[in-house]
Amino acid sequence: MDKWTPSLVEARLAEAAYVLKRLPEPRRRGYFSTWPEVVHSFGDKVGQEPRPMRVRPSPQAISRMEETLTWTACLEPTDGKIVWMKAHGERWKTICWTVGLARSAAHQHWLYGLCVISLHLNRRRFNRNLSKRRVIELAGGA
Repeated sequence: MDKWTPSLVEARLAEAAYVLKRLPEPRRRGYFSTWPEVVHSFGDKVGQEPRPMRVRPSPQAISRMEETLTWTACLEPTDGKIVWMKAHGERWKTICWTVGLARSAAHQHWLYGLCVISLHLNRRRFNRNLSKRRVIELAGGA
């Protein structure tokens, strides 16, 4: 990647969240069932909802997801939580209730988090004492 922008960081985080949703459910090791698989007749299946088909992610997508999981380590806990909740597709109302911020403040924390990640990935140094607005301007997120 030549230059990371906040929009590219947002897209990669959304992809990582999507890959996490598609991973198979964890199973406990050592436990199994000796019962045979139940075969349902047509009459049994008439009123049932179809089971969702899980498409397993590719190894490249899993590698990108694993790389992306470490990106929020450079953020404050509140900012990291907002960034991940937004990547998972949560609504702003839910995010605001969870972190206890107003909509505009939560949006600024989210944009600040994306900008800090992009600056970190571009290996650009910046003063942590700068205001959130100044960091957003520095990263080109505005």
